[in-house]
Amino acid sequence: MNRREFITLVSGGAATWPFAADAQQAERKRRIAVLMAWSEANQEYRSWVNTFLQGLAQLGWVDGRNVQIDVHWGEGDRERIQTFAKQIVDTQPDVVFASTTPVTAALQRETHTIPIVFVIVADPVGAGFVAGLSHPGGNITGFVNIEPATAGKWLELLKDIAPQIRRAAMMYNPDTAPGGGRFFLGPFETAARSLAIDPLTAPVHDDREIEAAVVSLGREHTGVVLASDAFMAVHQRTVTATAIRNNVPVIGADIPGFVKGGGLLSYGANFPDIFRRAVSYVDQILRGAIPQDLPVEVPTKYQLIINLKTGRTLGLTVPQSRLATADELIE
Repeated sequence: MNRREFITLVSGGAATWPFAADAQQAERKRRIAVLMAWSEANQEYRSWVNTFLQGLAQLGWVDGRNVQIDVHWGEGDRERIQTFAKQIVDTQPDVVFASTTPVTAALQRETHTIPIVFVIVADPVGAGFVAGLSHPGGNITGFVNIEPATAGKWLELLKDIAPQIRRAAMMYNPDTAPGGGRFFLGPFETAARSLAIDPLTAPVHDDREIEAAVVSLGREHTGVVLASDAFMAVHQRTVTATAIRNNVPVIGADIPGFVKGGGLLSYGANFPDIFRRAVSYVDQILRGAIPQDLPVEVPTKYQLIINLKTGRTLGLTVPQSRLATADELIE
């Protein structure tokens, strides 16, 4: 081999090295961990996750091809959620997609470096996840599902449909509700005073306490507002069944499936829309963005759902004004 051939060979080989390195980098499979607070058995929750996965695929992130996506379900159990949080952090994914306050808190206890994108967190500042909505300031950002003032709207809607109530109780689990339940209480109590309703609280921790609270409230002709709470979402069937037996009108906040399962009505953010919007943040992080540069966003779509059959069972007549504004009516 003469000198000219040797130089050409080396030069040609060196020219291919950057391209080979780029190709290897492009082919590196990224990892996304998903931790949901709820039960996988619930079809609606699964549909939200599917919405998220489909959104990623539309942006080029296909599970099994260029990304590995591991989905975990907390089943509404704090210990199970914490166990999954530790396992997820141990695997060092590129980004974690988290639902609800308890899940985000569990992950935060395990890492302050891995990027986390949350959804369905009511008070990320109060929970200590972010320094502020516009400037999160750390490894966590995401999409809130509700604002405190919504508690007043819940009570207003309940009073419209059940005008006979003179008392109303906010039901929540102090261990899982935003701010231990305090997040909603101020607006709830303010709305109660303006509606001439006596505000009460009904903290619960299990099905037995839920049943006892609803039975007691039924004797006093009291309405119930369910706080936006992962625990209440998991135990909603106990609420609906006991409420109907005891003639208690209940508004299920934004608890998914609550109205279709027999609850009277619900009002809250459109969750599929939130999951769709969250895809963009996960995509940006996989492409190099950092959470502290992505502001926390608030809901842009809300929905009101009313179960007319449950209303008739409870002896209630839904006003025409609410029928006209409802996004969905269940017969």
